[in-house]
Amino acid sequence: MAIQTIGIVGAGQMGNGIAHVCALAGYEVTLTDVSQDALDRARATISRNIDRQVERGKVEPADRDAAMSRVGSTLTLTDLGQSDLIIEAATERESVKQAIFEDLVPHLKRETILTSNTSSISITRLASRTDRPEKFMGFHFMNPVPVMQLVELIRGIATDDETFDACKSVVDRLGKQAATAEDFPAFIVNRILMPMINEAVYTLYEGVGTVRSIDMSMKLGANHPMGPLALADFIGLDTCLAIMNVLHDGLADTKYRPCPLLTKYVEAGWLGRKTKRGFYDYRGEGDPVPTR
Repeated sequence: MAIQTIGIVGAGQMGNGIAHVCALAGYEVTLTDVSQDALDRARATISRNIDRQVERGKVEPADRDAAMSRVGSTLTLTDLGQSDLIIEAATERESVKQAIFEDLVPHLKRETILTSNTSSISITRLASRTDRPEKFMGFHFMNPVPVMQLVELIRGIATDDETFDACKSVVDRLGKQAATAEDFPAFIVNRILMPMINEAVYTLYEGVGTVRSIDMSMKLGANHPMGPLALADFIGLDTCLAIMNVLHDGLADTKYRPCPLLTKYVEAGWLGRKTKRGFYDYRGEGDPVPTR
């Protein structure tokens, strides 16, 4: 099927980034969230980020205006029912995602494709709670969406070829690259990335290095653009912990046991950049200061 309209559930960091790239690619986008403030912030963020692209000569002013005109919003989840493609980008909790799909299903067109931007949860299991497992798949964007070139496409056990091809065509139109992943916990990127971040937290927890020395070592010693602890703060420590729990529960291997220090930070509400404190404290005017 030819996809022209895209509904996006969740107006947070991932949702507004997905809306941004889809609108620039010519899709009509409807963004939904439970909070009007979140929708307003998302629109302001999209506008600001496209303006930055215009300043850098990557987007023409006319294309910016056209893209912004294609971004709509609603507080009513079921308004997305007539979309050709729905991308769920809500919080990384399976119960939340299941509730969203159960609410949506009675209002969908017969041909609507359902997808989840989940970074770790079973696509097959999410699909089983809908009326269209053959038209359901994982559509995992990387953060920040406008910058990162990869999209993981994950087929559930029932996903049909037509659905995969339609989603692959969207990735192509966005100018991004698709990596096909099998439906196993955390797929490809997070199956490799999150244990590395978790090991960096263990390295801090066991006193092998400080926050600064660990991040400096990986930046200068492994040529990573960002240290693992700074990256964890950028992703969100709650998201990192959720993915490690999925890996640990799904693969039953002790090497995926979340570091107790990661759990402690999440319990404290120190989730990284979004709460102004994580492995670094972002509340000051200057450079972030390590919290350990």
